[in-house]
Amino acid sequence: MRRMSVFPQHGTALGNLGLTANEIRQETENNTSELVSDLVNLSARARFQAIQSLHMPFNEKKTIRNRVNSVKLSKTILAADCRQQVSQSFRRFRASLASARQHLIIWQGTLKEIGGRFGTSVLSYFLFLKWLLKFNLFSLIINFCFITIPQIVHAPNISSITGFRGLELLTGVGYFNQTVLFYGGYNGEVIVSKPAYNMQLAYFFTVAAYLVLCGVSLIYSMSRSFQKNFVLETGPVSGGAWRLLCSWDFSVVNAKAIQYNKNNLAIQLKESLSERLQEKNKMSLSDRIKHLSLHLLAWLLSLGLALGSGAGIYFLGTDPELAFSFNHDPSDLGAEASTLLLPVVVSLINLIVPLLYSLISKIESYSNPRAKIYISIVRNVILKMSILGILCFYWLNFFPDNISCWESFVGQSVYRLLIIDFIFCLLGIFFGEFLRNVIGAMCIQSLGVPEFDIARNVLDLIYAQTLAWIGIYFSPLLPVMQVLKLFIIFYMKKISLSMNCQPPKHTGRATQIQTVFIALLFFPSFVGALSMVAFTVWSLKPSDQCGPFQGLDTPFHIIFSWTDSLPENHWVGWIFENILRSELFYYLISLIVLVITYFLWQITQGRKQLIKTLREGIVNEGNDKAFLLNKLQNLQKERREMASYRPQDFDQTPHFNPNWMNTLPLDM
Repeated sequence: MRRMSVFPQHGTALGNLGLTANEIRQETENNTSELVSDLVNLSARARFQAIQSLHMPFNEKKTIRNRVNSVKLSKTILAADCRQQVSQSFRRFRASLASARQHLIIWQGTLKEIGGRFGTSVLSYFLFLKWLLKFNLFSLIINFCFITIPQIVHAPNISSITGFRGLELLTGVGYFNQTVLFYGGYNGEVIVSKPAYNMQLAYFFTVAAYLVLCGVSLIYSMSRSFQKNFVLETGPVSGGAWRLLCSWDFSVVNAKAIQYNKNNLAIQLKESLSERLQEKNKMSLSDRIKHLSLHLLAWLLSLGLALGSGAGIYFLGTDPELAFSFNHDPSDLGAEASTLLLPVVVSLINLIVPLLYSLISKIESYSNPRAKIYISIVRNVILKMSILGILCFYWLNFFPDNISCWESFVGQSVYRLLIIDFIFCLLGIFFGEFLRNVIGAMCIQSLGVPEFDIARNVLDLIYAQTLAWIGIYFSPLLPVMQVLKLFIIFYMKKISLSMNCQPPKHTGRATQIQTVFIALLFFPSFVGALSMVAFTVWSLKPSDQCGPFQGLDTPFHIIFSWTDSLPENHWVGWIFENILRSELFYYLISLIVLVITYFLWQITQGRKQLIKTLREGIVNEGNDKAFLLNKLQNLQKERREMASYRPQDFDQTPHFNPNWMNTLPLDM
């Protein structure tokens, strides 16, 4: 600490110091500044004691204390300003990142526009399409990074090159026959690098990881959607008050769409009232028998159409001429074009038979439109999945024994189905929506504007995604076609919706129907595709002339070969031998899943019981309020009646008698 006084000692003359007055004043100011800087670095208590011990007048101490406080305050304000500026900079940076993220989200503004013009029921279709696009983009990225790029960089597995003729875009053969688009364009060599890159393991684990992640995502989305749209909305949704007060879609801003929503809400209220009337007015026995007979006849016709379509596909697919014509002569354009016959027939069946199902549903005369929608969905799913099931059975039982590189042939078959389905989808947009709108607006006005069929369009997406999942093992780059297809369909459907269609009048519950679509995407779509890929990997012998697994008994044997090549007591080999190949492990996993499912079910039941109790409490509170209001009204009525019988001319006001003395007795 500096000496207490910063001034010259008493009795010292300026002349004796040899300094002028300005120099002494400057020296004094410097000493004072150094003293203030020393005091600023002290704690509050030490600073107070130091200032108090200075040998100087009180005014000078006060001046130094004020200067110390001003310096401390300026430093505090400067630090606060710095913190505030840094905080504002971070907030601006975070806001800019959020804005950039909003701009990077695909179709964000377009989806808001669709929801504002046509409501959430139509928006659910486009959200479902966007969700499928994410699946395929993820598959495309991991397949391209872990399978395709290493194969292209290392050595393309191409033995013969055929000139590009244009028809390959539809058939997938010819020029594409031995490219990395299909299974035959890959080999199972180990790429020499540090570390070594095993193409067999990369191919197996990439496909397996993608399917596992898809399954987990589907289960999670299905459970969340089911909990949100079914479990927690089972009670009040069916009530008319809920529909009238809580079901309006506030995202709609277009005047025409608002009118559509009003009409839709009115239809839903009428349907709800009709359902209640049907519950009260029970049908007679003869009417029940009549309705059951109609439903049975409709189901027999529907199943007969599905069975006949499946049989036609089976006999057409097993035609030896179609199966072997291109396999023996790859340069024959006629044989190459003949491979398109089966996909065209499949697409025609998927286009015509659902129209027949619509005609069949009219004879059933369902009083509940929601039941009609669900029945139509079930019938279309049975048709599409039966066709795919027959095709998979034909591919896995006929191709491996008769075609040399049968995996590529299966991949090409799936490719053709996907391309032809896309072409028929575009034709359906033109003929089914555009021409129907022109005819309904100009020629036959009674037809009106066509409605946007959400169920049919979503089922088409599920069918195409099932094909993409089936072909992921046989054609690793098939998601490229699916991504392009979904992009084009999104914009084509948006344009057609804006120009040709109107929102559906009978939407049911859009959120619950979306949950049904996710459930259908999981089962039977994803489960069926996973079963086919798993059967191929575990049971079928791969081709000896092409593909990464040539020379193995089954593709899964690459796991045994890999674990055998590991050092003894390696943790990966131990996990595979003692956990993954143990029946006890899967038994415990199943037991844990069942226990968790039971607990979640109990929690759900408890919540439903709590909701029921709270609803009963609300009803009791309403009854109590009604009882108290009635009692209050009766009491007020009684008081009014008593007041009407009270005499109005009776005066009870006391009067003073000034002659009260004269009223007393004389003998007092």
